[in-house]
Amino acid sequence: MAERAAIVTGGSSGIGLAVARALGQDGYGVTLSARKPDKLEAAAEGLREAGIEVEAVPANVADEEDIRRLAQTHKDRSGRLDVLMNNAGIGIGGLIAEAETKKLDLQLAVNLRAVYLMTRESIPMLKEAGAEHGKALIVNTASIAGKQGQGWLAAYSATKFGVVGLSQAMHKELAQDGIQVTALCPGFVATAMTDWVEGEVPKDQMIQPEDIAEAVRYLLRTSRHCIVPEIQFIRPSESV
Repeated sequence: MAERAAIVTGGSSGIGLAVARALGQDGYGVTLSARKPDKLEAAAEGLREAGIEVEAVPANVADEEDIRRLAQTHKDRSGRLDVLMNNAGIGIGGLIAEAETKKLDLQLAVNLRAVYLMTRESIPMLKEAGAEHGKALIVNTASIAGKQGQGWLAAYSATKFGVVGLSQAMHKELAQDGIQVTALCPGFVATAMTDWVEGEVPKDQMIQPEDIAEAVRYLLRTSRHCIVPEIQFIRPSESV
C-alpha cells in the first residue's frame, strides 16, 4: 500500500488521467473515478501496466450518493487521503436565449455542486493528512473562462467562476488544518473537451494535459508555508 493517496475525478482521460499518472509515478496510490465504467477501467489498466497502484471507481458526480460511495470506497481501500483533485467537468455551448434548463442544471451539478460535495465528504481524511504532515492538497479544475466570462459558454463560465470563489473560501476554512487549496485555470487544453475548436486551434498548439500535471507536482513540492491560490495557463497568443 502506498504511503500517500489521492482521488482524481474525471480521471479516464485528459487532465485527470495525466495528473493520476504523475501522482502514481511519484508514489501515490490513486483512486481514479469517471462516469463511464468501460473507459475508466481501460484508463486504470493502462496505469497499472505502468506500475501505478490504482483503483477504478465509476461514479457520476452529479449524484450525491455516488460521491459518498466514491469517498467511502477510497477510505476503505487506502485509509488516508493526501490529494483530492476535483477535475470532473462538462461544458455545453449555446446562447443564453436558447438554453435548455436541464443542460444548465447539469453543468451546475457537475462543475460546481460536485466540487463542494466531494470536498465535504473528503475533509475528514484530508484533515488527518494535514495534521500528519501539514500539506494535504485540494486541486480544483476551473478554467480561464472562470476568470473572463465567455459568450456562448455562459453557464460554463459561471460555474468556473464559482469554482474559483469556492476554492478561495475552502482555503479560508481549511488552511489552519494543514490543507492547501488551489484552483487551476487553463485556457484550451488538448483534450476531447476542446474538439469543437480544433479547426481554429490545432491540438498541438494547445496547453497539454501534462502541463497541468506538472503544475500539480509543483504544488506538492512547495513548502507548507507557500500558498498558491490559483494558477492560470494561457497560450502565447492569449493575454490575461
